Amino acid sequence: MSAPATTPGGRRASRAGPWIVVVLAILYFLLPLVATFEFSLSMLRGVWSFEAYKSVFSDTRFRETFTFSVIAALVTIIVGSLLIVPTAYWVRLKFPKLRPLVEFITLLPLVIPPIVLVFGYLRLYNSSSFLPFTGSANGTYVLLIFGYVVLSMPYMYRAVDTGMAAIDIRTLTEAGESLGANRITVLFKVILPNVRAAVLSGAFLSFAIVIGEFVLASLLNQPAFGPYLALVGTHKAYEPSALAMIAFAVTWACMGLLQLAGRKRTARRVAAPLAVKPNQGSQA
Repeated sequence: MSAPATTPGGRRASRAGPWIVVVLAILYFLLPLVATFEFSLSMLRGVWSFEAYKSVFSDTRFRETFTFSVIAALVTIIVGSLLIVPTAYWVRLKFPKLRPLVEFITLLPLVIPPIVLVFGYLRLYNSSSFLPFTGSANGTYVLLIFGYVVLSMPYMYRAVDTGMAAIDIRTLTEAGESLGANRITVLFKVILPNVRAAVLSGAFLSFAIVIGEFVLASLLNQPAFGPYLALVGTHKAYEPSALAMIAFAVTWACMGLLQLAGRKRTARRVAAPLAVKPNQGSQA
């Protein structure tokens, strides 16, 4: 049987369809962004200026809240990495049958609203409980970090688990142990360097989540960037648009660093075999 003939008009239509969808998607996402940016430049009547951005950067509360959220994000990344990387390693190495259960647990923060999480914290760790975290400022800050770790756990675990799936951790572990290293040394000096790009992926996603988080910081009464953004939006007109653009730029900067880290990792993997071939030829 002969294949059905395809007319030039049909081929052009099949090629134009995906491009139409891409153009519509770009317009859908970019038009609100362009409108927000244009509005943030319209603080002075009849002329575009960066007065709204100057007003934001000159506000001491902006610097304080943004610095607070950045520090909280870095602490969250450290705590989350110390929790997730060993867990994913042990589950893949020793308890592979528990992977569905661990994946289910790590996905719970996507199902349970953050407001339920923070009210549970306030119920369990109030000043009259056995562990009165909310009785002091430092204790409340620790609760906030724990909440951020829980919120970022689905993204961090997925990224790290995917990175470990790309390498043979059992062979690497056995090779490290044959050279006299214990499991902790193997984890941090052998496994972790091989999944560094995956850990960075989860770290940048966690950073973006913490920077824009509102519920936990607001109900725990912490001076974070999310509540400040909401507070400015209730009293001013142009500054919230500038803050939205700043938050958007920070998020996309994290995504750009993520792509850069992934490309460097891929380049090293490609360059390693090429660097070995000339040596093999000279030995031959």
